[in-house]
Amino acid sequence: MLISITDLDDPRLLDYNHLTDVALRRKLETEHGLYMAESTKVIMRAIEAGHKPRSFLTDARWLPDLEPWIEQATGSPDGGDLPVFIGQEDTLQQITGFHLHRGALAAMNRPELADPVQLLSTAGGGKPAKRIVILEGLVDHTNVGAIFRSAAALGVDTVLVSDDCGDPLYRRSVRVSMGTVFQVPWTRIHEWPRSIERLHQAGITTAALALREGAIPLDEFAQLPECTGEDSRVALIMGTEGDGLKQRTINTANYTVTIPMAGHVDSLNVAAASAVACWELRIR
Repeated sequence: MLISITDLDDPRLLDYNHLTDVALRRKLETEHGLYMAESTKVIMRAIEAGHKPRSFLTDARWLPDLEPWIEQATGSPDGGDLPVFIGQEDTLQQITGFHLHRGALAAMNRPELADPVQLLSTAGGGKPAKRIVILEGLVDHTNVGAIFRSAAALGVDTVLVSDDCGDPLYRRSVRVSMGTVFQVPWTRIHEWPRSIERLHQAGITTAALALREGAIPLDEFAQLPECTGEDSRVALIMGTEGDGLKQRTINTANYTVTIPMAGHVDSLNVAAASAVACWELRIR
């Protein structure tokens, strides 16, 4: 149902309040089991992935662009029983705290996360995942989103994130990823890095990307039988922006891998490094 916004304190708008407060949103979205999809393109990808909306919030000018996806999700261009809140640009900015990108938001029901090992057994198009990225402790949602975009573009089958890693479904992550967080299967892997043994037991070779003496250059690692075999399964582990990977993670992984640098540069940003590593380890 189409609802014109007349009261900024309408309790039905609670999902859309305080969107710029990261700590508060993390609490609210977890408790309410929701996440935000921003822009018509991202909303489209979420709906195409089978995610279910709770409501929509849009500038009246952008409603015609959004209507086909409202209809696909609800069976009706006006949302049926689902609220479609409509307001002017300045009103929407007062509610959300920022300028809406292309004037559309959707509060989406957060899907239940799969068990990591179960996901890895099917994430390769119904077959076992061959290329996996693991994110340990990343806190910058921009980096998380950028890594998902690279993963989607470079043939990664699935992404696992540690409990202390930023939320891939946080609004900033989703937007930077251009909605590819809905395209690449992902889940959280608990009790990390102790749970790395679950990957080894599943026949997955783990590679910690880290600046350590004795680390194997990435291009040499990519030529090992563990990476070139027809049934090779490789998980690339990326560490937090500041300190990198935990020492226990490095010690437990099968290999420590580094990207050779030139120009007296010691390392790349984690999002850039992930793109380079995913390209080098792609399935030929």
